[in-house]
Amino acid sequence: MKTDLVRRLTPEEEELAAKREELARLEAQLADQELLLASLKAELAAFEGLYLRRVGALYAELDEWNARLAELRAEQAGTPEAKAEAAEARTQADESYSSAHCEAAEVQPFTPSPELKNLYREAAKRVHPDTATDEKDRTRRERLMKEVNAAYAAGDEDALWRILARHDTSPEAVQGFGIGADLIRVLRQLKQIRDRIAAIEREIASQSETDLAQLKAKADIAATEGRDLLEEMEASIKVRVILVKHTVEEKSISGAIR
Repeated sequence: MKTDLVRRLTPEEEELAAKREELARLEAQLADQELLLASLKAELAAFEGLYLRRVGALYAELDEWNARLAELRAEQAGTPEAKAEAAEARTQADESYSSAHCEAAEVQPFTPSPELKNLYREAAKRVHPDTATDEKDRTRRERLMKEVNAAYAAGDEDALWRILARHDTSPEAVQGFGIGADLIRVLRQLKQIRDRIAAIEREIASQSETDLAQLKAKADIAATEGRDLLEEMEASIKVRVILVKHTVEEKSISGAIR
């Protein structure tokens, strides 16, 4: 009678298997955290673009009229103080105009589909730099991860598939090590991934505390109440523009009469 013999794993092999299971769990967690961070950045960039197009442009108009008013006052008063105020107002107007018409203002709304999010998670797990085996591999993966983030922000699923295909067919994707070397590599990967997850959590917290993020949060709350916060801001600024414009016109007329 034949008896099938099953070889028991050595302690090193058992340890390696356990660490690989832990690595797989952490890689999935890392992919989720990378997705969360990438989505946050893309959503904030899209909101910034919307804000600049709707509200920033009006602030630029308001600052322009304030600058004209300050310049009229400086012309009529002729004092160093009035001239300094006019110069400061003109600088502010120029900066507001540049901000309202910069590249960030062109960013469109970001609404990733579930398919795009899942594809990003898969790409992040496969190409993440913190799963690299050496410095050369890390450099290659860092380049790929930048491409993955750019494709996700652009909502380009085809680009993500192409990046994955390029990675999976590269010579660097083929790996083979002995148990001892594999165990060391996995332990180092675990540390790298834990460090990266901690760094992502810090960056998410930092991003969430910015003025832009807080304004977006207020806009999101207003939307649940059936309000458009940016529209309310637009209405308020338009009133201020009308008032300053009227003052400028009055001063121009009075200056011409004198």
